[in-house]
Amino acid sequence: MLLSSLIAIAAVLVMGVMSPGPSFIYVARTAVVHSRMHGLVTALGTGVGAATFAMMAMLGLQKVLNAVPELFIGLKIAGGAYLIWVGIKIFRGARQPMAIAVGGEKRELSLWKAFRDGLLTQLSNPKTAIVFASIFTALLPANIPTAFYYIVPVMSFVIDAGWYSLVALVLSAEKPRRVYLRIKGAVDRTSATVLGILGVKLIYTSFSR
Repeated sequence: MLLSSLIAIAAVLVMGVMSPGPSFIYVARTAVVHSRMHGLVTALGTGVGAATFAMMAMLGLQKVLNAVPELFIGLKIAGGAYLIWVGIKIFRGARQPMAIAVGGEKRELSLWKAFRDGLLTQLSNPKTAIVFASIFTALLPANIPTAFYYIVPVMSFVIDAGWYSLVALVLSAEKPRRVYLRIKGAVDRTSATVLGILGVKLIYTSFSR
């Protein structure tokens, strides 16, 4: 029974993480623009974000946000503003040539910043915490074993970081990078627009909850 609950949760999380969203866009772009290592570190950041949401959901964040709707609204506005800000940064750099480090040249984006941005991009949508809570409520046993408070967040991290690491590995290959170089402006503007729309939508839904 307990194993079947974990398998069911894992299956739902796998389907959810494979759905394109802000994290996918950011990991993919980081891997192509900077390096495979930058993409992998960004994936670790999104994984930590997923584990954070999982732990918060396990600890009853949904009840807190339902009890204090103003807090949920504030978190959604902050998350939406962050996505819009990231979109603006990408859009403004769409016309600039891509600086790819060759040999010993230094990259502008540090690995720490790549990790941080992956984490913040994942955490930018607090609604994900509600989704996690809903999934766990439906699939976890009534009496949650103590071990689950460790297993579920770790499982969430492995699934999220694993998927986005695969994305980073594939898109940091030479051929995808060459394709991106040819159509950089269009790809950057599209990515920026999508992130901006998602940010605006997040802020809009905070007032129509």
